[in-house]
Amino acid sequence: MRILVVEDEADVARFLVRGLTEEAYAVDHATDGNKALDMASVNAYDALVLDIMIPEPDGMEVCRRLRASGNTVPILMLTARDRVDDKIDGLDAGADDYLTKPFQFGEFLARLRALLRRGGATALSTLTVGPLQLDTRSHRVSIADQQLTLTTKEYMLLEYLTRNHGRIVTREEIAEHVWNETFDPFSNLIEVYINRLRRHIGKATKQQFIVTVRGAGYMLEAGPEDAQ
Repeated sequence: MRILVVEDEADVARFLVRGLTEEAYAVDHATDGNKALDMASVNAYDALVLDIMIPEPDGMEVCRRLRASGNTVPILMLTARDRVDDKIDGLDAGADDYLTKPFQFGEFLARLRALLRRGGATALSTLTVGPLQLDTRSHRVSIADQQLTLTTKEYMLLEYLTRNHGRIVTREEIAEHVWNETFDPFSNLIEVYINRLRRHIGKATKQQFIVTVRGAGYMLEAGPEDAQ
């Protein structure tokens, strides 16, 4: 899943970006409101983490403009302001949740997961497709009772395919939700990681689960006979 962090305090931004990356999210970062609006207009984010006190337009105005444009991305607003009226203002501006600084990273993650569930992501902590199981909290993956050892990016790609199992996901969708803005659309990284996942799965079972649909994209199925 891909998250946009909008935060101008360098230490806080590094903390959030590093923590989210370690939790297997693809993360982009903006330091001001104009950049955030530009990025949100061209990228399909699963959630925004939006600080109020950013260079203009501030977080409140960014939130209002996004909602006015029809953007329904889940927004977690961050602020040092802890007055009830400030929280009401943030929620009225269109934020889905409000977290006051300083905060514990565990609470931040829990609130973000809740927003992602409201935004349409599955609420299940375990994803199962046939003999394939993913624990979305621990990032452990097993197939036919065998544990797979995956890199963070391999896990992110497999989770995205698993959440969308049974339907074709395009190369563009994968790039938007698994990689961040540094992804080169002309690279073969997606194909490289698809092949890595196939090798991992092939070592654990004779079946393959990731089907290439030529000219369209990829689909994860529960053990198709004609997987490539």
